[in-house]
Parts: sequence; C-alpha cells; structure tokens
Amino acid sequence: MKISYNWLKDFINIDQSPEELGKVLTNLGLEVEGMVEYGNTMDGLVVGKVITCGKHPDADRLSVTTVDIGNGVILNVVCGAPNVKAGQKVIIATEGTELMLGDKKIKIKKSKLRGVDSEGMICAEDEIGLGTSHEGIMVLDENATVGMPASEYFNMTRDTIFEIGLTPNRIDAASHFGTARDLAAFFNLSGKGELKRPFVADLKPDDHNMPVPIEIQDPAGCPRFTGVVITGIHIAPSPAWMQNRLRSIGLSPINNVVDITNYVLHELGQPLHAYDADKLHDRKIIVRRPPEGTKFTTLDGIERVLSGEDVMVCDGRDPVCIAGVFGGLTSGITESTKNVFLESACFDPVSVRKTSRRHGLNTDASFRFERGVDPENTLVALKRAASMIKEMAGGIISSDIMDVYPRVVKPVQINVLYSHIDRLIGKSIDRKLIHSILKSLDIIIIKKTDEGITVQVAPYRVDVTREADVIEELLRIYGYNNVEFPDKIHMSVSPSAKPDNEKLVNEVSSYLTHSGFTEIMSNSLTKKDYYKNIRQYPEKRLVPLLNPLSADLGVMRQTLLFGGLEAIARNINHKNENLRFYEFGRIYSLLNQDVTKFENFVEEPVFGLFLTGNFERQTWTTNERPADFFQLKAFYLNILKILGIGPGKLGTFDIPSGNSIFKGGLEYRWNDKRVLCAGPVSKDILDTFKIEQEVFFAELWWEELLAMYSGSRSFKELPKYPEVRRDLALLLDSNVSYSQIEKLASQAGGKLLKGMEIFDFFKGKNIPENKKSYAVSFFLQDLEKTLTDSEIDQIMNNILKVLKDKLGAEIR
Repeated sequence: MKISYNWLKDFINIDQSPEELGKVLTNLGLEVEGMVEYGNTMDGLVVGKVITCGKHPDADRLSVTTVDIGNGVILNVVCGAPNVKAGQKVIIATEGTELMLGDKKIKIKKSKLRGVDSEGMICAEDEIGLGTSHEGIMVLDENATVGMPASEYFNMTRDTIFEIGLTPNRIDAASHFGTARDLAAFFNLSGKGELKRPFVADLKPDDHNMPVPIEIQDPAGCPRFTGVVITGIHIAPSPAWMQNRLRSIGLSPINNVVDITNYVLHELGQPLHAYDADKLHDRKIIVRRPPEGTKFTTLDGIERVLSGEDVMVCDGRDPVCIAGVFGGLTSGITESTKNVFLESACFDPVSVRKTSRRHGLNTDASFRFERGVDPENTLVALKRAASMIKEMAGGIISSDIMDVYPRVVKPVQINVLYSHIDRLIGKSIDRKLIHSILKSLDIIIIKKTDEGITVQVAPYRVDVTREADVIEELLRIYGYNNVEFPDKIHMSVSPSAKPDNEKLVNEVSSYLTHSGFTEIMSNSLTKKDYYKNIRQYPEKRLVPLLNPLSADLGVMRQTLLFGGLEAIARNINHKNENLRFYEFGRIYSLLNQDVTKFENFVEEPVFGLFLTGNFERQTWTTNERPADFFQLKAFYLNILKILGIGPGKLGTFDIPSGNSIFKGGLEYRWNDKRVLCAGPVSKDILDTFKIEQEVFFAELWWEELLAMYSGSRSFKELPKYPEVRRDLALLLDSNVSYSQIEKLASQAGGKLLKGMEIFDFFKGKNIPENKKSYAVSFFLQDLEKTLTDSEIDQIMNNILKVLKDKLGAEIR
C-alpha cells in the first residue's frame, strides 16, 4: 500500500521528517517497507499551445507543429506522436532541458528532423516522470495557462511515498485518512494529535429528474448500498493537482469522474463505482446472484463466465458490475457520458474474496472489500465523491441520495478488566491514559467500574472483537518500546516431555547435513493433478482448500515426494544434477470425504530423503559412482540408529511391483503400522516432472518412529576378543525376502550372532526358474572369550537348519 507524506498532511499536522514518521508508522503496526522520493523540479518544461499541425513533407509518421509557449514566443516543433492536434494544451521541453528517457539522460537541442527545424519536444507522461505511458503526448486541460512552468501546473512539490506492508487485519488503515487516524491517536499522547476530517458537503438534490431505484435481493452479499445520480456532467481530464496525487501512488489518471472515485478510495478507504446512467436498462439497480454460466464482459474487454455464487450489481435486465471487484464494459464511463450513477456500497468479504479468486481479478476495490470495509463510511464517501464531481465535472444532483441498509451493523460491545490489561501488557498503565487512548481510537467507553470498563468499538475496526484485541490496541498506541524489561524472570521448572521431539529432529537434521544433504522446504499446498491414479495416495483423501489461490495450490500434500521432485527438476534444469535433499514437514489427508468433521482430518510429521545423480564425482583418484538404493538405505538405517531402533525391531517387506510411487524397494512396519518406505521412484512419476535420471526416495513417519524411541543410549568398551565371519550362499524361492532370513537367523544365532549382511545377489543363468541366490555374511563374537571352531560350527548349523526348515533354503 502506497501512502503519500504530503497527502497525510491534509488530515494531520506533521512536524516529523519522513524518516521519523516512518519509524512511528512501523511502531504502530503499519510497517514501512520502503520510502521513495517522488517529484522533480521540471526545469525547462512549460505549458504550450499547439497553434498549427501539419504532415511532415518527408515522413508519414511525423507532424510539423508550431507551439506558443507564452511571452510571444512561437516554437517550430517536429512531433512523432499520433495524437497531436492543433488547439491542444501540451507540455513542451524547451532548448537546454534535460530529460530522463529510461536509463538515459538527454538534452534538448535545436536540430533538423528530415530537413525540418525542431526547437523543442512535446512530451508524453513517461518523458517527464509522471507515468509510464508512451502511447502519445500528454494533453492538458484546456484551461491550462500558456507559459506556466510545468512544475507549477502539476503542483510538483517534492513528496515521499511510504510503501506500507499492511497486514490483513488492519484494513481500517488502507487509506490516507485511516493512516492519519492512527497517527493522530499516537500523537494525541503528547497533545498534538488533532485529526482533520475531509470536507463532506451536505449534499441535497437539485431536482428529481432521474431517479434510479435500488433493490437488494441478496442482503447477505450486500449489507448496504447507497447511490446518487449526477446529470449534465462534462468528461475531461481531472485537475493537475489530483492527477499528480494519483500518479504519486502509482495510479494513471483517466478522466475527472473515474479519477475522483479512485481519489476518494485512497483518501477514505471506501471503493466507489461510476456508471453511465443512460446505459442502465430501465434505470434501476438490483443486487443479486446471476444464473450459473451467465457471460459478462468486464472493463478490460475480457468475457467471463459467472458463477451462481457471484454477487452482481445489475440493471433492469443484465449484470453491469461484479460487486466489489470489477465494473462492466457496457456501462463504463466514456468521453460521451453526460449522466452518472455513483455507487458506494458494502459487500460481504467472503463473497468478494471467492469471486476475486474465481476470476483471477485482484483490484484496489476487492483488496479492501474482502478484508471488510466500514459500512458507516459508504454514505460519507458517496457525498464526498458526488460533491467533487459537481465541482470538477459540472452537473447537478438529479435524485435523492438513496441508501438501502436492510440490516444495520451494530457496534461491538466488550468488557475489559484492568487486571487483564496489566497482566497482558506486563505493567500497570494509568487509568486516565487508558481512557484517553481508547477515545483517540474511536473506542467509546460506555460504562466504568473500579474493576474495568465496557467499551463500544467503531464498525471500521472489524478486527477488534475481543478483550485481548482492545488491549492490543492500547499497547500499540502506548508503545511496545515503553514496556520495560523486568529485572527478574520468573519461571517454573516442569518436566519436559520425552522424547524431546525438537532435539531429535535437530540431531537427525545435523547428521544428514553433515552427510552432504541439503535441507529443502516445499509448499504444503500442491497440485491435485499429481495424485491422479496414485493408489497409495488416492484423490478422495486429499484435503481441499475452500478458497484456493490457484489451481496449482488447490489441495494439501499427502506426501513430501512431489515437492521434492519439483526442487530436483528445478536444480537439474540449472545443471545441478548430483543432489541429496532432505525435508522435515507435515502431510495431510482425510479419513473420509466428510470435511465437516474435524476428526476426519489427519496431519502427520514426516522426514523425506532424496538421492539422485552421482553419489561420488569423478576425480583423478576415483571414478564417478551413481547413487543407488543401498546408499539411501544406509542413510535411513543410520537415522533409525540415532533413534535407538534396531533393524530387528521392524518388520521388513518388499514393495510390490504394482506400486504407483516406487518401482521396487522396501517398506518397514511396526505394530502393523507403516513407519518407513523407500525405493527408486517410478518412471511414470519422473516423467511428470521431466526428470530423466533415477531418483531414490525414502519417507519416514516421525510420530511412529518416536513411539519406538528407546529413550536412552549406552556405550561399551571395545571388545577384547575377535569377531568371526562365516558366509553362506543360499538358494531360495523367488518370493523369500531378505528380512525373513534376517529374522530367522537372529533367533537361531542367539546372543553370539552380532550381525549379518547380504553381499551378493544373483538370479538367472545356472539358477533354477523361480529361484534366486543370496550370499550372506554372519558375524559371531563372544565378549567373554575367543570362540572355538566347534562353537562356531554349532551356531552356523543351527542357522542353516532353521533356514532349510522354514524357507526351504539350500546351500549352493
């Protein structure tokens, strides 16, 4: 939001410099994100009048003009603008004037253009720093005085524009008057906060020749609608001072009527809309919702298909405006407009927000309506704009001031206890000062007791509805920096929950970071299309957003996979192909499609690991080695070790070939709950992201893993006696998994079997059909003595017997 320093001075006397005022605004919660100097001296630029205008003899696109710049001086000027005409008042840069054209500075000199003398330049708005348009020269009001310096015509005093990062709850400050109102409340603490309100004339009808009755058929969508008709107006450029103010906050002037509606919007915070009254069928206004699929062309010339949920302002036959968002093309103000119907209304924030998102229209009006405007401000803004139109465009008021307000919004009443003020602020504030601050904020005290007060909040403060909100307002004006830090900090010693979730997350993150992984953070909102035909994460379990920002951010993610693949694809496109990523985040799902019940929503914290590209780069000592599943496995098994979870504690299962996410891999379960799954990502999914290299992914369900956390760690001295290794080459059925071997061998080997690992796998030639070969190493050790050959043979025989009996294993 842009706020002009000079414009603020219309409403409050300011002694502070822009820099000092910026600090005050930030302390009030209106954070100043930047300050920009606006305006220039316009040396050498004067108002001129085009006396003659003819075609250049040697150039079709050039015109030869003579321009009167006052004091009897007539300049010969060659101009390339298509809109130059005799009789126009224009801005002309005389000889010696320096202008900035983009990043280049030029100096106007006498010159010849295709053989014709040119003694100056007729300027467009971008050439004198008053806008960005270069479609033609700037045409001034016909009453402009020839020879007047441009700086005087445009009232080009220097200004500072504040760029304020307005939070959604502070829509009351989304105007110059609203910002000044906050400043006045602050400066009132020192007795310098007098607030000057905009002049609003006591508007009365001059005649009743053009009434436009108003009917609200949807009071939920439109709580209040006011309007008035002004006839006999003349459409022309708005005064220079108004154009200058609009340009200073980034708006391009259009004409006097439209400029006035924009001016009042940024002055008072109330959006307005002007219609050509002669284009309204039956000269009536109806606020209603249209039939589904109705077509409507907006002011930008785009035909839009309306929803049955859109609130529309209609005439006696057709929609003429998307309520609170954007006007229609057929009823807009044009150069031929003579009669205007002026609207100032209050629309339902939720309805406006949905409509704005549905049609992709974000306007100054929708920005304010969807956050909640003051219903009591509609009539004030209407009168202010109507009186300005009479003054600047002529015309008379030809109808009553119509105000349809079916359900009056009542001010909120809140009980506030002094003890709660002291507790939440952290210090006791003088009660008279509390009363003074509340009064300056238009919060009326309607009852006082020794314990507290009852206050009535002005309707424009849509965010102040609770006692805590009132206390926050007190503290905001009193000043956060005026609350002293205590000398002592009192805290109770309470046992922390075990295990310490944050500590373990940091420990796992540190391990992965030290292992060459990079942490990523992807959006919890994602595309619904990613989940088409994904059996593991069905579409029916997606958590939808009621008001999605876009189709690409319409649902909550069910897995970290797709966000990680987006990051991988982006890095590969930037020639960064060897990647190790991890993410700790939350995933979301529905138990069933009933979104009305809170218990149907499931939110789970998970860890995601990603490996792709080369695990080791080629150097003069090593060859490049591509990443594979077993490298990923080593990382997630080490995470389990950090949590004190041994491999034998989990059930291990092969991921079936029909899995939509993985083409193979492993799944780990505990108490019949999935706690970890890992493997190479399927080609179909990689193709969706246009990734042509293999990606290995593991997802760990964090809460289930924490439930298995042992809570303690122990350390032992290095063993004194040697470890023995024995290898077995086993011929097994194809459906036997390594986890089955691991589980049975652990039971048969007893405490002397310290570990085992597979070091070879073979299937194919010389192996019978439906068979496979595992080569497994077994590690034996006794911590009390050296194992004898007979003891080792006994253990290995036990293991082999169990594997033969249970799995049908054979020795190769």
